[in-house]
Amino acid sequence: MKMPCKVRKRPCRICGRWYMPAPRSREQQKTCGQAECRREWHRKKCAEWNAGHRAQFKAIYLGKKLAKCRDEESPLVTELAPAGRIKLQLPRREVQEVTGAKLLVIIEYLAQLLLRRFQEVKLLQPIEKKGRNDQLPPGAFSR
Repeated sequence: MKMPCKVRKRPCRICGRWYMPAPRSREQQKTCGQAECRREWHRKKCAEWNAGHRAQFKAIYLGKKLAKCRDEESPLVTELAPAGRIKLQLPRREVQEVTGAKLLVIIEYLAQLLLRRFQEVKLLQPIEKKGRNDQLPPGAFSR
């Protein structure tokens, strides 16, 4: 005969309040059940999953943007290629006239990757202070 599993109170992983989990969910329930806590837990888990699957999204992102471009290359640009998330301040219409819509999408995609990588490297560099740290700046005290 199987003994029923007794469910104990536990703290919510978001707000910290103690709650009694639903008996059917047992170890799966992580929050107290309030809408704000469930929404925050979902947001955290989605961000965690997305961070672990970044390469998958990069591959899908470029393919979708290229699929939005028209296949035919016309000499007159009537419709611009879909814009990227980062505003690169490119003369988009002129670049598209010369290179075509698909190549413009690839250029913007590579520029976004380079910009993001540059920002990551810049954040990792230590800040170097020049001068002495034990002195206050001139004019800090007035007599």
